[in-house]
Amino acid sequence: MVASAIDQARAAKIAISCCVVDAGGHVIALDRMDGGPFHTLHSCSTKAVCASSTKRKTSAKGAVGQTLDVAHAIGLTLGAERWTAMEGGVPIMVNGECVGGIGVSGGDWETDQRIAQMACESIGAKGG
Repeated sequence: MVASAIDQARAAKIAISCCVVDAGGHVIALDRMDGGPFHTLHSCSTKAVCASSTKRKTSAKGAVGQTLDVAHAIGLTLGAERWTAMEGGVPIMVNGECVGGIGVSGGDWETDQRIAQMACESIGAKGG
């Protein structure tokens, strides 16, 4: 998945970081491309953990999928170290079961989300 994400980032001419976690949020793989900002390591790992924990794509929705206003989104992001309202995290679903998550950071949120989804699908998994 990481290799697929990096290939897609190269095609998009961006430098990303990518993280894959298991169902418990433990890091399995973490990579930052040359030129990728160092802060993207934290961002991609948070996206991966959040997607694995909530079993859905990361977005500006709450932990149970509720719509959030700006104050609540900021509050959750600042108050919970492993939750994010930023797109780019996808749960790794195999046979209907969440086996982990993948997070991508370094592009705009739409690109991060697209790369994470495609990387998940590159192994035959579904991405939430």
